[in-house]
Amino acid sequence: MGDVRQLRERQPESEKITINLGFVDLGRIDLLVKEGFYSNRSDFIRTAIRKQIDTHGEAVDRSIERHTMELGLRDYDRAELEQLREAGEVLHVKVVGLARISANVSPDLALATIGSITVLGALQAPADVKKALADRIT
Repeated sequence: MGDVRQLRERQPESEKITINLGFVDLGRIDLLVKEGFYSNRSDFIRTAIRKQIDTHGEAVDRSIERHTMELGLRDYDRAELEQLREAGEVLHVKVVGLARISANVSPDLALATIGSITVLGALQAPADVKKALADRIT
């Protein structure tokens, strides 16, 4: 049995959402899929969402600048948070996309260095860190 290695947990590259559609809209989507315009319902929905985001792209960009938010993927690890703690600084996380707090961050370190978290998208963090920061997550 000797040599057992734990594989690194793979993080999902997307977030699952649930939507409700009327039967007529669903039927129209199914027709487009059947006619070969889209490979499946999810492909149609992803394409429609991206088109809407592109339509409002300038407004999103201006809002990100106004709120000084980071766009995309932002990782926070123990080394970065320890530097903040040593400098006596408090971090206010503002991300549009995915914010990840590394598994090597303890709840105590997170509490000492993270003043607030605002994520428009998804936040991935160890369960104990999320629990410790629950009142700081908006």
